[in-house]
Amino acid sequence: MGDGWDRAKRITAAAFRPVRGRDLSLHAAAITFYGAIAVVPVALLAIWLTGLLAGADRVRRLTGYAIETLPTEIGAHRAAAALVEAGLGLTPLLALASLLPASLYGEGLRRAFVSVAEPRAESGALVGWRGRLLLLPLLAPAPALLLSILLGLPLTTRLVRQGGWIGALGVVLSFLAVWLVLTPVLIWVFRVVGPASPDWLATVVLGSFTAANLSGFLHGFVLFCSLPLDLGVPFGGFDEIGGGVAVLLWLYLFHVIVLSGYSATLAASRWRATREAARA
Repeated sequence: MGDGWDRAKRITAAAFRPVRGRDLSLHAAAITFYGAIAVVPVALLAIWLTGLLAGADRVRRLTGYAIETLPTEIGAHRAAAALVEAGLGLTPLLALASLLPASLYGEGLRRAFVSVAEPRAESGALVGWRGRLLLLPLLAPAPALLLSILLGLPLTTRLVRQGGWIGALGVVLSFLAVWLVLTPVLIWVFRVVGPASPDWLATVVLGSFTAANLSGFLHGFVLFCSLPLDLGVPFGGFDEIGGGVAVLLWLYLFHVIVLSGYSATLAASRWRATREAARA
């Protein structure tokens, strides 16, 4: 038991060695800044493309299941409904205009990933542009990934509404759906958007593990939205400011998980490379 615990500690320490002394919190906050700019344009583009593929009425019907079950305490249902309508109402010109702020997310991710890569894999003015361009291909599968979640919403929301063990099953199925959708996204982000290009096995295994953590985290955010909290109290009663700060805080924690997952992926990839070299 003691040997297993020591081994687990060594593995954990090795996984987070790339971020030691590099202020993970600061880099996660930097991605959050870029993400706060990009999250709405990315969502709008994904919804718009899905509407073109599946039809606007079908997207409205499928998203309606989720909107009806979202917590109403801080207005999450209203925000989601407005986002869906705005995405479906995009014109090609507005979609083109959304590409620039949407691509900023790739810049934020690549700059933060460069900071944890050992040795520093990249520097210079092109870091941001590479990140922007490498993130854009994810828009191509976005309709299929979003549809895969939307098609399961009628079942999962019906189960959640029943409560009890049936409701728990609905949450589990929703967790699995989000996990499966996020896995290929994180594999692309870790392998392509990141500058170090870890090996495929480490990327697939730890990308999937990170996706599972993010899926649970996102479901935790939905639970947080259902709590009867007065978010405006610390801000003089301004509920909108409190709600915005709460979303930014969760977005920041989201990126702490992403950076930790990338660091662990790099460590696993290096360990495998060293092991293969020793065998040769």
